[in-house]
Parts: sequence; structure tokens; C-alpha cells
Amino acid sequence: MKDNWVELLVTYDSLEAEMIKDILESGEIPVVIRSVKVSPYPVNVGKIGEVKVLVREEDLEKAEAVIKEIEKTEQET
Repeated sequence: MKDNWVELLVTYDSLEAEMIKDILESGEIPVVIRSVKVSPYPVNVGKIGEVKVLVREEDLEKAEAVIKEIEKTEQET
């Protein structure tokens, strides 16, 4: 059976995407990061700068809840 991957969020910071991936995967939510950035040329303009964080469709609600909790914690500090 093939997994159906859906977009959880888009960022322009690859480090942020990697941190989110680590947090979600620690909760056993598989993550795929997609980007068209070319490493030697760090362009952050428009679609070229997008870093997409994808999760399986069945994990979307759980992943969104984790992201909301992170945002809530950041606002409290």
C-alpha cells in the first residue's frame, strides 16, 4: 500500500524544517522534507526558497496538534 503524503507546512528555513521533522519523528510521525534549493546557492525567494514538510495523510491531525503545541509554547516564552 502506498502512503499518501500531504503538506503540513511550508517554511523558508531548512533548519526549522529539520527541527520540526525531528520533533514529529520523535513522536513516531514519519516526515518527508521537500525543497528545490540548491545547496551552494542559498536562495530564499519565492518557490525556490520553499521547504515543504510532508506527513502521511493519516498522521496530519496528530502532526497539526504537535505544531500547535509548539507554537503555544513559543508564545508563552
